[in-house]
Amino acid sequence: MSSRKGALSAFISYVAWGVMPLYWKALAGVTATQILSHRVVWALVFNMILLTVLRRWSWVRRVTADGKLLALLAASSALLSINWLVYIWAVNAGHVVESSLGYFINPLLNVALGVLFFKERLRTGQWVAIALAAAGVIYLTIQSGSPPWIALALAASFGAYGALRKIARLDSLEGLTTETALIAPFAAAYLLYLGANGGGAFGNTPTQTLLLLGAGVLTAIPLLLFSIGVRSIPMTTLGLLQYVAPTLQFLIGALIYHEAFGVTRAFGFGAVWLGLAVYSAEGFFAKRVGVKSHSGE
Repeated sequence: MSSRKGALSAFISYVAWGVMPLYWKALAGVTATQILSHRVVWALVFNMILLTVLRRWSWVRRVTADGKLLALLAASSALLSINWLVYIWAVNAGHVVESSLGYFINPLLNVALGVLFFKERLRTGQWVAIALAAAGVIYLTIQSGSPPWIALALAASFGAYGALRKIARLDSLEGLTTETALIAPFAAAYLLYLGANGGGAFGNTPTQTLLLLGAGVLTAIPLLLFSIGVRSIPMTTLGLLQYVAPTLQFLIGALIYHEAFGVTRAFGFGAVWLGLAVYSAEGFFAKRVGVKSHSGE
């Protein structure tokens, strides 16, 4: 695949993740736990159909025979479930803007996790970027009287998830299939319980039913596009594209749902955005210098 098509695939995946609040808002009458359960079950069903069409089942034997890999995927499954649950709840509770902050923080948190767990060394510019983001979070905490828990929970759960998936080496589609398969029995049991007690949303209205079914497709397709794109584009390009999703989330929260965004939040978010700008610029120039040095040897 050409780098142009790869970049387009990755861009579409980030746009899909960015507009996801609109989808979850359409299910605002359904509890977050119920939406999460449907998302897990239907994502598993869709992934299994897709793997069957692609004839990609050879990995199952390796996963089931590797206890360490299975344990890592069980842990990543729990973290992914927490991340999805917090995000769905936050969107439908009117916290889209704060949710976007979590995904703005996430790239810088990933850098910090690399230092803590993978012994990676940071350049001065990267330390400055992390310090700016931390200052923004501290400022928001002081001004509001409490930390931005939603943003921090989303950033921490997704950051830890990414760290585990770096260790548990398995392709995106196969990994997500395993993760949803591990949690699906609990999700299905919960949905059956709700249905037996008259509390299930599935089947209430055609629109609601289709939206719940579509949650699986909404989960799998962007991930598949992302996995296609990431193989054919430079990491610097991917690093810039990753800000598309939280930017769209922020705009949706502020402009469509009219969530509060005063001066206090502007200063806090501004520090995080400045940190991201420093991080992106530093990475771009570091790569250019590295390329020049390499070509001159």
